[in-house]
Amino acid sequence: MQTTTSPSAGTPATRSIRAVRPARGIRAVLAAAVGAAALALTGCASTEPIELGADTVVVDVRTPAEYAAGHLDGAVNLDLTSGRLAAEIPTLDAEGDYVVYCKSGNRSAQATQLMEEAGLDVTDGGSMQQAADATGLPIVR
Repeated sequence: MQTTTSPSAGTPATRSIRAVRPARGIRAVLAAAVGAAALALTGCASTEPIELGADTVVVDVRTPAEYAAGHLDGAVNLDLTSGRLAAEIPTLDAEGDYVVYCKSGNRSAQATQLMEEAGLDVTDGGSMQQAADATGLPIVR
């Protein structure tokens, strides 16, 4: 509490000073930012059907343990986080078509960017389930 002098009587008057609470609008802004970040992680993935040609290579960029637990039928495992994908990019067929997927769509978006920067024709399949739905490939365990 803060003590002030009353202008009319010259006697001390008290008034309370309320703590300033963050505006409710800040919560809305933070919620929107979190939602946008979540969309950014999976928003790059294709929601359209992905047609696979005879020479299309499906690339799983998850860890070997994740791949062993289940992957799309025929997919090759080139782990993004270990650096294996980056090491293999120079050896990939520049004329080939590639579909990349991971667990949630985050690593596939990163891998897609790396591969596109190398001049490869690549489609981000997003998560394993999104890629399975878009390509029609079964998940094998």
